[in-house]
Amino acid sequence: MAGLAASFGSGAMTNSIAELEDSDCILVTGSNTTENHPVIAARIKRAVLYNNKTLIVIEPRRIDLVKHATLWLRQKPGTDIAVFNGMMHVILKENLHDAAYVAERTENFEALKETVAKYTPEYVEQISGVPAADIIKAARLFAQAGAASLVYCMGITQHTVGTDNVKTLANLAMLTGNVGLWGGGVNPLRGQNNVQGACDMGGLPNVFSGYQVVTDANNRKKMEEAWGVTGLPDYVGMTMTEMLPAIKKGDIKALYIVGENPVVSDADLNHAIKELKALDFLVVQDIFLTETAQLADVVLPAVTFAEKEGTFSNTERRVARVRQAIPPLAGARQDWQIVAEISKRLGYAMDYQKPEDIFEEIRKVTPSYAGITYKRLESAGIQWPCPTEDHPGTVFLHKDKFARGLGAFFAIEHKDPAEMPDVDYPLYLTTGRLLYHYHTGTMSRKAVGLVEKAPECMVEISDLDAAQYGIADGQQVRVKSRRGEITAKAQISPKAVPGTVFVPFHFAEAAANLLTIAALDPVSKIPEYKVCAVQIEKA
Repeated sequence: MAGLAASFGSGAMTNSIAELEDSDCILVTGSNTTENHPVIAARIKRAVLYNNKTLIVIEPRRIDLVKHATLWLRQKPGTDIAVFNGMMHVILKENLHDAAYVAERTENFEALKETVAKYTPEYVEQISGVPAADIIKAARLFAQAGAASLVYCMGITQHTVGTDNVKTLANLAMLTGNVGLWGGGVNPLRGQNNVQGACDMGGLPNVFSGYQVVTDANNRKKMEEAWGVTGLPDYVGMTMTEMLPAIKKGDIKALYIVGENPVVSDADLNHAIKELKALDFLVVQDIFLTETAQLADVVLPAVTFAEKEGTFSNTERRVARVRQAIPPLAGARQDWQIVAEISKRLGYAMDYQKPEDIFEEIRKVTPSYAGITYKRLESAGIQWPCPTEDHPGTVFLHKDKFARGLGAFFAIEHKDPAEMPDVDYPLYLTTGRLLYHYHTGTMSRKAVGLVEKAPECMVEISDLDAAQYGIADGQQVRVKSRRGEITAKAQISPKAVPGTVFVPFHFAEAAANLLTIAALDPVSKIPEYKVCAVQIEKA
């Protein structure tokens, strides 16, 4: 995503959460915000209910936000690019784009214009199922708003065209001049706490902290001097989804997993578990004995957020202090202490005495964090980039220009998902989360109150599909894909669209990812969790 990264930084929110209440139009897509990001959803609902703002929801399921929406577009899974290209077609045809912004701040506009020319509302309706009239209405609402904000989550990124989906959203934002102003922007919602911080700190195979690419000799030299080493690798490493196939090839013999539960969360689980079992040596560092930890040769007990000192960086780029509330349980250690101890035994001494020592090193080698200190974080969080100690932090990005100079338009065509429904597997499957549980349930399924609300896996199905397959609400059903099958309780729901079933992925005993396909986005290497083909029957 080099071009996109140059235009839109790290994939972080370009704007801030509070700005949503001042956005004249909020377009939410690929995000069941009320259940997955309820605090941000509250801001969106306040904008609509109290500030009379416009809300457009583009989502295959009838999620809670639809109740508050001015307009809801219900697209077929995997047709997002077509829908947004259709909106841009209308905006250009009706001359609703910000011509001055496009001329002064962007490049490659003609290529975009040429590509979207064929995406008439009628053509897009054939691909996506969204009525042409609704595409026209959505385009006008978004383009004519004073400040329009795009909000998205993993319903956009977890596709084989996830990178292209994001680029298309960026195209729409730039075409309408909605990047670099209060209340606008392209705003991805991070799926877990401190995902943004992990990425900021170089938890990606191609960058050091602050998104400084590892293939740049100057970046490597700076890090070598800071760490007192030579010969840092000059190549891009592997993502998790690339590591598992590498095990099969014999290229990876040992794996060290920290705070991740791929035995439940990875696509095509039967294959993933087989590869993990084939390792010579598996280490898992976690706060509970997860399903993955049960396969490990060594388990390193870590501490929870309440037992930690340090910082988190949230979805709006805000760095905030975390203060220890309770002492660690016996036998558990801070994550940084575990890593430092292992490093020392491997021959490189990490002599940090406390988390603040690590943060001071981060500041020295990471320009976007350079002005943030523990002292400044005592009273409130600070949003990066914050280059100097007298800088207040950055509320929204790209105010006067993009990080790369000119924002780049990308000419992107619609592509079908890797696996489409057919005679044998006639239904779409999409996966996601429930309000009451978190990720693989490692923590939330140990909370009695949450388990009472959502005790077991369910298969969400429309009333039309339930009637066709003779399925009653609450009945056990079997869902099969080409990779595996699960049995769970049917839930006939008005949220469901005919032809599509939804399964949450929190439940290891009926793991949705036994069904999903391991087809990857070629750039981000993220699996297509949101679309695959299944069949369903009474169990």
